[in-house]
Amino acid sequence: MSTNDQRLYVDPTGGSDEQGTGTQDKPFQSAARAFEACSDLVANQLFTLTLADPADHSSAQYATISGAAFKKAKKRHDEALRKRKKQAEQQQKEADQAKKRADDEQRRLDEAKSIVLKSDPSLPEAKQIKLRDAVASRDQRVKVSGWVHRLRTQGKDMKFLVLRDGSGYLQCVLTNALCHTYDALMLTLESTVTVYGVIKELPEGKTAPDNHEMVVDYWELIHRAPGGDEAYASQLNEESDPFVLLNNRHLVIRGETASAVLKLRAAVIRAFRDHFDNRGFTEVTPPCMVQTQVEGGSTLFSLNYYGEPAYLTQSSQLYLEACLPALGDVYCVAESYRAEKSHTRRHLSEYTHLEIEMAFITFDDLLTSIEEMVCGVIDRVMANPRTKALLDQLNPNFQIPQRPYMRMDYKDAIAWLNERGVKKEDGTDFQFGDDIPEAPERHMTDTIGRPILLCRFPTELKGFYMKKCPEDPTITESVDVLMPGVGEIVGGSMRISDMDELLAGYRREGIDPAPYYWFTDQRKYGTTEHGGFGLGMERFLAWIADRRTVRDCTLFPRFMGRCAP
Repeated sequence: MSTNDQRLYVDPTGGSDEQGTGTQDKPFQSAARAFEACSDLVANQLFTLTLADPADHSSAQYATISGAAFKKAKKRHDEALRKRKKQAEQQQKEADQAKKRADDEQRRLDEAKSIVLKSDPSLPEAKQIKLRDAVASRDQRVKVSGWVHRLRTQGKDMKFLVLRDGSGYLQCVLTNALCHTYDALMLTLESTVTVYGVIKELPEGKTAPDNHEMVVDYWELIHRAPGGDEAYASQLNEESDPFVLLNNRHLVIRGETASAVLKLRAAVIRAFRDHFDNRGFTEVTPPCMVQTQVEGGSTLFSLNYYGEPAYLTQSSQLYLEACLPALGDVYCVAESYRAEKSHTRRHLSEYTHLEIEMAFITFDDLLTSIEEMVCGVIDRVMANPRTKALLDQLNPNFQIPQRPYMRMDYKDAIAWLNERGVKKEDGTDFQFGDDIPEAPERHMTDTIGRPILLCRFPTELKGFYMKKCPEDPTITESVDVLMPGVGEIVGGSMRISDMDELLAGYRREGIDPAPYYWFTDQRKYGTTEHGGFGLGMERFLAWIADRRTVRDCTLFPRFMGRCAP
């Protein structure tokens, strides 16, 4: 810009360094900006707005900038130029270094593509195994396929990877050419590979899963998982929002904790089956599409069944009762569905329901059966080294509850709460006939610190099918099993065996008995005293595995607002 044809104007109060052009109509805001616009600016070309009276803008006029102000502005401008020059030089240096690294990396990758691994034909043929058999397969050449669970490079000639195949974990070490190939350089977490080699026990002082590692002599890439922004580690981390974790549940379950919960879940279900099979019970598979309710119509999921109304089952209890005359004592492990609009950590809309029905028993028999079941299943889990290891991993402080379990009547629970000043939501004391909400119930259970068989609830609080106590028809022969840390895990009762009492129960709940004809017939064709209970598998797991929410105890949780993935 020539010094002969340019005058620049600065208005510190009304000018703009972004929108201004330096004219008197559009002045800059700062003198430094004027130096940017005109590199050979001299003092008598730069004018600044001055106010004779700061309160009177009508007195404003432009005057040549003072010599001191000119020098100060030029000094700032020169410093800014030096800083920008230095930044530009640094950016160019970093860009050159980045380009060199990229070129070096590309050259390394190009060279790696020329490295072709070949299996040594002189080595023994590898035996294909699952990782659960790794300890028994030490010191012989084996072949293992799995997912890359962990990955670490050590120096130029060594790479460690931990494989996972669902049955276990195995640390593998790649050396020399094995970790110089293109596939090795580009290997990512969750890629699938097959490795060949010998599994060796680690010397004292070194650690790895099962205290051994495979010395790999050959390996193959089956599929490379993405890296960069799509890498597995970029999708999830310990700080991920719960909503993100739920959307990516299919990836979450690959983690050591989530997979351990699911493995423990399978072991627990197997233990329940073993418990009842060994006692002569028959497992049945009731329908999940029904036209009757068990636990109240407000929690039914309805569906159109070929033009007829139908529902997803809330419980298989009624069908199990129908099986008693044919099969004797029965049980099922099936899904139940409750349309409760609840977001608590112990509620699911779909859950795995263990249900049991027994004939020719008393209420005391029922309570004993529940206690024996819980203790028996825990004993089975603890007796199996694999399942005990899972439990120790998830809940190292788990303590087997001591028998006998505490037995407490509902009326005594009401008294316990009132004696300790536990109030209802409206601030009043609990009264006989009040439903005990989750929070007070949990408070009582956690304070007592041991399993509680909470018995004999008021008739109006329980289902139409529950038998009334012979000594007091205002209460039922019913029970909830409460566990510290999780609350209710079992609900059960003796069932009504008298036809007239059952019909009265229908009337009390406003239920049309017609669709229940087959259930009512159980009181017509050879009735007997009988009872049963149901256990929520996810709540049981939350208790023994010390999980904060039942949502962590099922494969893909379903609750209000969540039906994916």
